[in-house]
Amino acid sequence: MSAESTSSILKNQVDLLDFVDWSGVECLNQSTSHSLANALKQGYREDEGLNLESDADEQLLIYLPFTQVIKLHSIFIKGTEDEGPKTVKLFTNREHMGFSNVNDFPPSDTAELSPDNLKGKPVVLKYVKFQNVRSLTIFVEDNQSGSEVTKIQKIVLYGTTVETTDMKGLKKIEDH
Repeated sequence: MSAESTSSILKNQVDLLDFVDWSGVECLNQSTSHSLANALKQGYREDEGLNLESDADEQLLIYLPFTQVIKLHSIFIKGTEDEGPKTVKLFTNREHMGFSNVNDFPPSDTAELSPDNLKGKPVVLKYVKFQNVRSLTIFVEDNQSGSEVTKIQKIVLYGTTVETTDMKGLKKIEDH
């Protein structure tokens, strides 16, 4: 993680929220009254009173598929000083992960969130490992204080889309 300012980080990077495939989004161990939508969806995530909370223990496992291939540059996770996430592991293009097998795979990147990160400083990722991302799994391993509940107020993913060829738009060339 580098010490770049937020403005230089966000240059040419966009909020990737519009490219999330909401039909496939999952969050394991979320509280039913404090779900992922509170931290991820536009409008909800700006409301200080709403947050995502873990249920049975401090861990959360979030699966975010995208509608097109993206390049992920940085991630911003806002949380409280004591119940905000601490160790966050990111996995690219891994479907059907659960708490039982999350440690079977090496993460694409691991972030130890500082109080500065939880207040607004994005975490710059190992960009080369996030070039052709079709889905992202976020594993919140623990929180700042070691308490039973993790609270996330906001999640923002910064990056760009990958320009791909629209195969439906191509026409077959007939042999003459």
